[in-house]
Amino acid sequence: MRYLVCVLMLVPVIALTQEDQNEHAHHHHAMTVDEAGVVMNENTDTLPRGCDSISKDHQLEIHVGRQYANDVPGMIFGFDEHEVQVEPCSRVTLTLVNDDEVRHQWMVHGLPKYLYPAGMFHIEAMGGHSKTGTFIVPVENKSYLVHCDMAQHMEKGLRGQLVVGSGSGDLWGVNGVSDQFIRAPYLPENTRTLIIAAILAGVLAVFLVRFR
Repeated sequence: MRYLVCVLMLVPVIALTQEDQNEHAHHHHAMTVDEAGVVMNENTDTLPRGCDSISKDHQLEIHVGRQYANDVPGMIFGFDEHEVQVEPCSRVTLTLVNDDEVRHQWMVHGLPKYLYPAGMFHIEAMGGHSKTGTFIVPVENKSYLVHCDMAQHMEKGLRGQLVVGSGSGDLWGVNGVSDQFIRAPYLPENTRTLIIAAILAGVLAVFLVRFR
């Protein structure tokens, strides 16, 4: 009985410790939270290194939901735009409109960590809500991964790319932009055609051997 009492007394302490850890894990992110959602690492005025000024201001609205995956086999969710193109050193103000009943995210990875903690900018909109955030892209021509970090949402369609300037090549698995699977660099671009040709050649060879 004495041990049970001690364990019960420790439960609130453990819970508090876990809460403190969670808060500490995100304390360095500039995070705003309300009933509509979350914005992390917003940046409206600090220029990335190499940028002398804001090259252009973009006001974007992206919708997310099941209806935007209707024409993509195997996908459940989708953005109405899976690719965003902007100029280097431009300021992007993006509104994520969630047309679903579950929460979704629009996250950019690979941004400079000296300006964006963990190299990330993040918008999360609760079901039926919209959320707006602003960030400034670096000076380099680069393609950045955009996705939703909710479990299985990226795998089920919420994967895109932010192309700054001329970009650094299309990322794989971007609906309407690139192949669904990563292509090994040693494989030729016409791999599918070669495979089909090899199969047809095999069938033809079997037919000729059998019926000659």
